[in-house]
Amino acid sequence: MINKILKFIDDYSLNNKVIVVAFSGGYDSMCLLNILNEISRIKNLKLIAAHYNHNWRGEEAKREQEHCREFCVSKQIEFYTETAPDGVKKSEAVGRDLRYDFFKRTVEKYNADAVVTAHNYDDNAETILYRIVKGTGVVGLKGIAKNRDIYYRPLLDVKRVEIEEYCKANNLSPNNDSSNENTKYKRNLIRKEILPILEKINPEIKKSLTSLGCVAQEELSIVDEYLNKISEKLYSKNRIIRNEYVKLSSAVKKKILYLTLYNEGIEYDYEKVNNLYNFIEGNLYLEKNSKCSVSTYTWMVMDEQYIQLVKQQTDIEIETSIHAEGNYFFGNIIFSIEKSDKRINTQSEDVAYVDLSGYKDLKIRTRRDGDYIYPLGLGGKMKLKKYLIQKKIPQYERNQLLLLTSNNEVLWVGGVGMSDKIKVLERPTHKISIKRKEE
Repeated sequence: MINKILKFIDDYSLNNKVIVVAFSGGYDSMCLLNILNEISRIKNLKLIAAHYNHNWRGEEAKREQEHCREFCVSKQIEFYTETAPDGVKKSEAVGRDLRYDFFKRTVEKYNADAVVTAHNYDDNAETILYRIVKGTGVVGLKGIAKNRDIYYRPLLDVKRVEIEEYCKANNLSPNNDSSNENTKYKRNLIRKEILPILEKINPEIKKSLTSLGCVAQEELSIVDEYLNKISEKLYSKNRIIRNEYVKLSSAVKKKILYLTLYNEGIEYDYEKVNNLYNFIEGNLYLEKNSKCSVSTYTWMVMDEQYIQLVKQQTDIEIETSIHAEGNYFFGNIIFSIEKSDKRINTQSEDVAYVDLSGYKDLKIRTRRDGDYIYPLGLGGKMKLKKYLIQKKIPQYERNQLLLLTSNNEVLWVGGVGMSDKIKVLERPTHKISIKRKEE
């Protein structure tokens, strides 16, 4: 088992990293933390054991929390813990969301590179079966990924019986969560009652489910190969281009919608995908903006150009004075301004060569009442609102746009267009641009 984890560390380039270990104190996570601690010097790992108390089991949960702390103290491992507030709903979905939010906070607190969880071979089989029962698609049949985003799972090839044997051989005393016996939780029901019944039909049911996951992964690689070929034309900044979507077959359209939900971590099933497909088809040839609720805080929005998921946002007012050339950061967007006396032709609205001579008190901000612009090529003055409508910018995007301004005069709308007043007649004074961090 140790050799498997050593190989995993090498395969995923986790050497010399700060790693958060999801540590419930149960058999799986205690086994994983103990092995990572043993190899930490060899691989130069900085470990943080992160324990989240869901606050569902009162004193029992507090004892487990303290036991985790004592274990880490004895091994000289950094320990970090939080307790959920009273009254949190007791459900698997809520618990998972709380737990992963906690991991994100821990990563930020310690500036960590990765989170490792102790999901194992048996967990993967149970997950595939659970998704089959729920009505998953081929994507769901893949099971638990060894790596997704910052999350890594070194024990996915290790069976639970091997983990229990390791803990016994190394005199470890894991927590025994009593809620794991409660079959009102669906995963416990699968593990304790449904899988034993299926093993009477097929004693190798876990192996068969795992093999099914591998087959699904291989089949999806073929689909991915095709989707990669069409994606360059189909997407613009993670938005589906409406005119390209129309050309696809119904099966490919549904696959695109399926992956859109999957990539955003939104609960999905055939019915939800089918509903989105029918919504889009019903509005595809209407000349109006349309939206459909996907989850509590997410909408599928379709305008004349794009189809995209939009998360409900609180409008944030931004205002920053431009005192010098350089980069200015706004969330995941970077605004850059640099001196330039040469102009390079570009097809992108995210880059502009401009003449800012004569302008002072420059600011980057979001829009406000009274803003106006002299649209490039028109010469006349226009209210910014009217300009954005003519540019077909959806209403939900307008308050998120970054503007380069001088008082109420808008000189450039990042990613949309520039003012006629700063167009280059001879030589530019500056190059301005915006880009997103993921680019």
